[in-house]
Amino acid sequence: MQPSMSRRGNCHDNAVAESFFSALKKERIKRRIYPTRAAATSDLFDYIVMFYNPIRRHGSAGGVSPVEFERRYALTGN
Repeated sequence: MQPSMSRRGNCHDNAVAESFFSALKKERIKRRIYPTRAAATSDLFDYIVMFYNPIRRHGSAGGVSPVEFERRYALTGN
């Protein structure tokens, strides 16, 4: 892997990460106050592992979840 080191103003390098954090803020942590760091970590883990990856559909993945996208990719033998 090679980290993104593009110039300022090149918006496409971080689009996927920015989309994820936008969804995270809107769908999970907006107006929520966590009593402890452990509670926040547990809730974010639950969001990512139990909802975002296996269930939430993504436009950049052809309208399927990341788990389903990877399953289909593995079936094609690539």
